[in-house]
Amino acid sequence: MRASRQWRLSALVTGAGGFIGHHLTSFLKAQGYWVRGADIKEPQFEPTQADDFVLGDLRQPSNCLAAATGVDEVYHLAATMGGIGFIEYNKSMIAHDNVIVDANMLEASHLAGVRRFFFASSACVYPPARLRTHDAAPLREEDAYPADPVDAYGWEKLYAERLCRHYREDFALETRVARFHSMYGPLGAYDGGREKAPAAICRKIARAHDGGSIEIWGDGEQTRTYCYIDDCVEGIHRLMQSRHHEPLNLGSDRLISINDLARLIAGVANKRLELEHIDGPEGVRGRGSDNSRMRSVLGWEPRVSLEEGMRRTYNWIARDIAIRDQQSSLIQHPSWSLHAPRSA
Repeated sequence: MRASRQWRLSALVTGAGGFIGHHLTSFLKAQGYWVRGADIKEPQFEPTQADDFVLGDLRQPSNCLAAATGVDEVYHLAATMGGIGFIEYNKSMIAHDNVIVDANMLEASHLAGVRRFFFASSACVYPPARLRTHDAAPLREEDAYPADPVDAYGWEKLYAERLCRHYREDFALETRVARFHSMYGPLGAYDGGREKAPAAICRKIARAHDGGSIEIWGDGEQTRTYCYIDDCVEGIHRLMQSRHHEPLNLGSDRLISINDLARLIAGVANKRLELEHIDGPEGVRGRGSDNSRMRSVLGWEPRVSLEEGMRRTYNWIARDIAIRDQQSSLIQHPSWSLHAPRSA
């Protein structure tokens, strides 16, 4: 029996313990879905709102089939990934794990009779050769071919896009594919090595003293577009309900350099900071999103401004750092009154 007999629709969100998956679970619940989450870990910062949460390794086909059974829609976001530093130095793990998980979830969804399948792809599918300048032309969906994506992560995502197409053509599984362009927001990792640039910069600024400095990899003139998490999950859902089955860009079309992003966040924090440029992975020189097709297909585009999104994100990260620092201080330096002997 499908869970949707008691609810309007039922959905599986893979990667529900991660940043986007956690937010998407909450969004779908607000839309009236019955939601099952699946991940190798639970959400880090707050409990999931999923009606059912399956802890399991999706590299195992049996776990994928169990998770997909009985739901109408699958939103597949589970992946081994991280920021540019993680992607650059963990290529074999990324390619190996993600190919297996994506193939397992498509096959499980087909066998379980899932109606629609969403795949979270990436702007990394676009050829770096097109992105050698900070003001490179915004990327259109057709620019992914001839294929030469970012090594490992981009190749795996592009292959999975084709796999979605083949399952649609061979088995009539209604697949939808969005190419994410740098999502950010509260409740995402901001340290540990897998954080993305906005979160890493927010962390550095939150820990910096007014008048001090923060480190930036490279010269900071590399450019990106950033999309706030609320717009991300709404865009995912709108695409899933549409009839569009070809890959679609999902992101903001406002291009900004890393230097200017750091200055914007420093302004939010009301701190005067110097930017210290050091050697480190930079990724492509410039990558922007052409949203013409998204506006045409969905009749919609992201609405949260970069200033507002970064304000929300920085304030959350700064608060969480303060809470964690306070907890750490209490553990290392417990109150003397708890241990002092009573006076005679």
